[in-house]
Amino acid sequence: MTATLTRQSAPPPPSAPRPRAQRGWFAALLLRLHFFAGILVAPFILVAAISGGLYALAPSLEKVVYADQLEASSAAQNVSLTDQIVTAEELVGDEGTLSAVRPAPEPGATTRVMFADPELGESESRAIFVDPASGEILGDLTVYGTSGSLPLRTWISQLHRSLHLGDAGRLYSELAASWLGIVAVAGLGLWVARFRKSRTKRDMIRPQRGYTGYRKARSWHTSIGLWVAVGALFLSATGITWSQLGGANVSELRTALGWQTPAVSTSLDGGAAPADEHAHHHGGSSPAEDGDTEVTSANAATFSSVLTVAQRENINTGLVEIKPPAEPGTAWVVQEIQRSYPTEVDSVAIDGTTLETVDRVDFADFSLPAKLSRWGIDLHMGSMFGLPNQLAMVLLAAGIATLTVLGYVMWWRRRPTRAARFEPGRPPARGVLRGAPWWGVAAVIAGAIAIGLFLPLVGYTLAAFVVLDVIIGLVQHRRKEAHA
Repeated sequence: MTATLTRQSAPPPPSAPRPRAQRGWFAALLLRLHFFAGILVAPFILVAAISGGLYALAPSLEKVVYADQLEASSAAQNVSLTDQIVTAEELVGDEGTLSAVRPAPEPGATTRVMFADPELGESESRAIFVDPASGEILGDLTVYGTSGSLPLRTWISQLHRSLHLGDAGRLYSELAASWLGIVAVAGLGLWVARFRKSRTKRDMIRPQRGYTGYRKARSWHTSIGLWVAVGALFLSATGITWSQLGGANVSELRTALGWQTPAVSTSLDGGAAPADEHAHHHGGSSPAEDGDTEVTSANAATFSSVLTVAQRENINTGLVEIKPPAEPGTAWVVQEIQRSYPTEVDSVAIDGTTLETVDRVDFADFSLPAKLSRWGIDLHMGSMFGLPNQLAMVLLAAGIATLTVLGYVMWWRRRPTRAARFEPGRPPARGVLRGAPWWGVAAVIAGAIAIGLFLPLVGYTLAAFVVLDVIIGLVQHRRKEAHA
């Protein structure tokens, strides 16, 4: 009886003390994020990398495939621009409305006379290629957007942009662009953490050929990732600006900060209007630049007159597009379309009746954020430095694709080989936030919410990762209890 009372009156055992904050918790968190994002999002990144690398080469491929349409019979300029336009109009007849003209940019090149056609898709035009030397029509093709992409490049562009699935398909590219930067930052953080602890630091910079199996794949993944990280961040940042959900937030942020790209005003009352350059990725357009609105009939002779005035104003490059008024009571627009360095994107609005300048916008007067935006777009598309830029984008895309494949190789190498049934590679240990200080947990949660709000697809998939992780944890816990 006494023993029983003693046991009943004994004080309860002291509660377990809260675990102290552990060093290295943030690196462990980055590893787990890098792992799950790499496994689940990597297929989208791989497709975007392959199609993006192919798109980078598209301008050079275009010159070969469409040489018959792009190259004139000689360098002579025997036929006036007006006569070239009239020839194209006679061919098209009532099947289209003259919407823009791109005179031959250099001797030996053809002139593009473009027509709006209601049967074509958004931002598409029917282009008639005229030989300035002979006046002969050399081609009749559909072109796309401000870049003037021909059918081959347009097909590759739509593959990279939406997998030819329309607006729904664009979510794939946004998912890839959004997570590419996060995966790159997490990987770079892991590299820094391991570099500080490594005794042979050069092994973290170049792959070690003596390794085999998992260590070999990890060595190559680590080394290539280091050199690709900055480029991946650049592609992610510029790619997000053209996305549907995150891109809208970027546009709102630029507007709030006054970082919009100025556009020439076609109002005969004057006044400049800002435009969002990010709407023009792969030919995306705005009414002020690509003529998606209905265009009025234009006199062929006026194109030459307007071009002459513009060349006296601020148009001094061969790559030029002349656009008639989008509607009655507005001005003509002559704009430079040279995206290579040095950038030539000056534009001028001209009253077609009086031939007086209504408004002008010079690239030299762009704000620094607007210039950086322009240069970022052109670098991403491989047009800023021509072939060297294209080859650099191809190498970067190949590096990202290789990292993706190596990531799956590492995952495969980590799988249990003695299991009775197939099991995937084990993920890094869970519960990394248990050893984090309170401010660390708060910072992680706040950061995740902020990123999820700005990049909605990241928020949705991150929430899916957490749910999946919880389910996996519950399944493993039940298995342990069943075997206990």
